[in-house]
Amino acid sequence: MRLPIDCEDDFNSTLLFWICRFVRTKLNSLSNKELREPKILQSVMLELSKKTKNIDELDELVKKARNAGLTGINTYFIPIKKLYDMLIFQKLYSMKQIDEELLSDFLATSTGGLSDASKKNHRMAVLSFFSYLDRQNEEDDKSHVYNIELKHWGGIVGKQGQKLPEFMEENELKRFLEAIDDCPFKSAALRNRLIVKLIIYTGIRVSEALGLKVRDVSEEKDCFVLRIRGKGNKYRVVLLKRILVENELKEHIKNSLSNENGLLFCNRNGSRLTQAYVSRIVEQMLIMAGVRKEKNGAHMLRHTFATLLYRRRKDIVLVQEALGHASLNTSRIYTHFDSNKLREAANVAEEFVKDKFRK
Repeated sequence: MRLPIDCEDDFNSTLLFWICRFVRTKLNSLSNKELREPKILQSVMLELSKKTKNIDELDELVKKARNAGLTGINTYFIPIKKLYDMLIFQKLYSMKQIDEELLSDFLATSTGGLSDASKKNHRMAVLSFFSYLDRQNEEDDKSHVYNIELKHWGGIVGKQGQKLPEFMEENELKRFLEAIDDCPFKSAALRNRLIVKLIIYTGIRVSEALGLKVRDVSEEKDCFVLRIRGKGNKYRVVLLKRILVENELKEHIKNSLSNENGLLFCNRNGSRLTQAYVSRIVEQMLIMAGVRKEKNGAHMLRHTFATLLYRRRKDIVLVQEALGHASLNTSRIYTHFDSNKLREAANVAEEFVKDKFRK
């Protein structure tokens, strides 16, 4: 159904209306290979078909869709949410006031300090949104065409301005490892500590840790073998020395709640935990350890492991192999490619913990 570009009573409502429709369209077009909760996505779609009260309510709906398995939605929504805030601040009265110069100003002010990849994502999201508007609005049999191209926006400047990932130095990591065991939890303490240890000792992504199933864990000599499903449904194995988590992992598996998906980690209802929840418990541990970073989320633990691994082994290929970067392919799970190097990755965490207790 095509509508006039200014289809609501005021600018704020109109902009929110179009963003809701755009988000709904993107949810329909994203890959559903990672979709875990179809009913949740269905409820989100239903809510988006109605009138959303405000941007915060829309934000919550997007989070539900993302946690259901459509992780790519953030690539579009986060920049558009920033754009919404900027346009509301401008106190416009019509969607027709938005032009390429205004959008270039938005990108220049909102992407400062971001990596080139993030800047490209912001530009792509803006172009996608206004291309959608060009296709959808209609007024007196003639659409209002934005024809936004952003060809002359100079925010992307090659290698300059790239941000290095946040990570903990070794002295900070020592304090953090102590805080993992000391951090008080009202409930699910064993589960929470185990999740964090798996991430910091192996460098797996938070989503990969939360996607682990009990059947994905096996034993091989002095290591646990974790079968990881990474980005793009690519599988790989990660080795973790048994001495680091053996008692906790076996106790957790023995006492864990049963759930229909066989998840290693779940909440009391048997549902998958969210990445936001894991980031909150990581931040709690970081506060206890007296470690403060610009980004305190759980993904920082992965960067910390990768940094430690490279500094101690000086082998970038090993880092790629251990962390499952893009060079890995699906068939590698069925081979013994560089199994000795993977064991080296498992050794690093054990060595570091032993060094900590010797001092």
